[in-house]
Amino acid sequence: MEESTELREEWTLLLWTTVAFLVPVLITLWCSFQRPKRKVQLKDLFRKSKHGWHYTDLFNKPTYCCVCSQPILQGAFCDCCGICADEECIQRADRILSCKEIMTQSQTDGRFYHQWVRGNVPLASYCAECKQQCGNQPKLCDYRCVWCQTTVHDDCLSSLNDDLCDLGEFRSVIIPPHYLYQVNKLRRRHPDEYSKLAAVCGSGWTPVLLLANTRSGNNMGEVLLGEFRTLLNPVQVFDLSELPPSKALQLCTLLPPGSVRVLVCGGDGTVGWVLDAIDTMKLKGQDQFIPLVTILPLGTGNDLSNSLGWGAGYAGEISVEQVLRNVLEAEVVQMDRWKVQVVSKGNYFRKPKVLSMNNYFSVGPDALMALNFHAHREKTPSFFSSRIINKAVYFFYGTKDCLVQECKDLDKRIELELDGEQVTLPSLEGIIVCNIGYWGGGCRLWEGMGDEPYPPTRVDDGLLEVVGVYGSFHCAQIQVNLANPVRLGQAHTVRLVLKSSRMPMQVDGEPWAQGPCTITITHKTQALMLYHSAEHTDDDDSSASEAEEPSADHIDTASNTQETVTVS
Repeated sequence: MEESTELREEWTLLLWTTVAFLVPVLITLWCSFQRPKRKVQLKDLFRKSKHGWHYTDLFNKPTYCCVCSQPILQGAFCDCCGICADEECIQRADRILSCKEIMTQSQTDGRFYHQWVRGNVPLASYCAECKQQCGNQPKLCDYRCVWCQTTVHDDCLSSLNDDLCDLGEFRSVIIPPHYLYQVNKLRRRHPDEYSKLAAVCGSGWTPVLLLANTRSGNNMGEVLLGEFRTLLNPVQVFDLSELPPSKALQLCTLLPPGSVRVLVCGGDGTVGWVLDAIDTMKLKGQDQFIPLVTILPLGTGNDLSNSLGWGAGYAGEISVEQVLRNVLEAEVVQMDRWKVQVVSKGNYFRKPKVLSMNNYFSVGPDALMALNFHAHREKTPSFFSSRIINKAVYFFYGTKDCLVQECKDLDKRIELELDGEQVTLPSLEGIIVCNIGYWGGGCRLWEGMGDEPYPPTRVDDGLLEVVGVYGSFHCAQIQVNLANPVRLGQAHTVRLVLKSSRMPMQVDGEPWAQGPCTITITHKTQALMLYHSAEHTDDDDSSASEAEEPSADHIDTASNTQETVTVS
């Protein structure tokens, strides 16, 4: 009898243990099957919506639905106006809550009424009327203006002295909706008309366009797009995965000439893409609308960003508000851009390959690492979602090449000419032609280490610095300041002749395998860039950082005829 009782208890315990294990698993599987269906339904709903909805499984702070006022853990939020709603209230929120209007008529003196959103205000905000803290109430008791970011208590809203919005701290970089409204009404599209309209926006009005590549480096592009849409007019924030820079930059032709700054959020390749689009604007006769370009580095190497004082990589360590302040304080400099022409041997009747270079050209081990990395990323792009992972993959391929030495005896297979004079090469595996001070993710290649009297590089001197490396291990030594490269000279024109075999090459991180050919690098043009001098990116060599800063005294302000652009 006792044995049967014990046996029954064991089976009961086993049954409950099995149930306790299976129930959560079954619920999780059911939710995972339902989630794709729900997301497809929401995606269709978001596509038709006037809001910029984004769905999240878990809000990162206490959040209330702006429709039913109930606390929610998951739901959707608009990255333009900031309203939040649970799934059941999204359609109702579309009907009763308006989003930011990118084009509207002003009330007086270029200002318009505040557009208030109730609840979910930042915790560290203060009421504009009573100066007491906002955002610390458990319910939707506070309001925030979606344009100037002013916050006010529910009780203070009726007694607010001025209900007109002045766009807040960043009024000098925001394109006001009333400006676009007036541009759309113009009968004669001319730069002088734009300047007259801009007078209402203030004397220091320098609108900033944001171009973000959501596929760069550490995948912060999506987050930055939402944060900048909240601060700025959504019309001036562009996702380069949806719209190419050539089309995004056409907004510059509707703004006063010489007033626009473009903030590129991405890697060095994204910056080159935008600069190529600016060159296209010059070919169209839109020189007077050319913007100043600055960088928020999201890529892996970010050598161009480092050379211009914007750091080796952005990971959210400073707020987007501070980023905008830095853009406004930056200095204007000119940066040389170069044309790389590749003529394959035996194909003289075919059109040569022509590339634009901002950073550097190389043939040898570092190009081989970039080529292997690029091939791996093309196969599994989802794996390369972190800057740390990307650098680890580079390290792996560099270590592999130390053993294989695929680029051995390069000096016997290639000829180098600097300004028409042939250079006798030592035993090398790689040649690097630099336009900027940094190479390989933060290494100062030309200045190197020690007391050797080599002048620092400049981005506006019309000169290229040419160095050689003995192999992948030598590259690693240079990166950690244990060795110097082989300095081959400076030149205005560089010519390389690959006589035999097939070698890896790269221009600004874009690699390819190239057979026998002739490569000619000549000066192409100069781009107007912004240099951030408040912080130096190389703390160990502050004097070298200061020397890297180019002069801002030789800036050409182009003035040519305008190509008429129609606003729809």
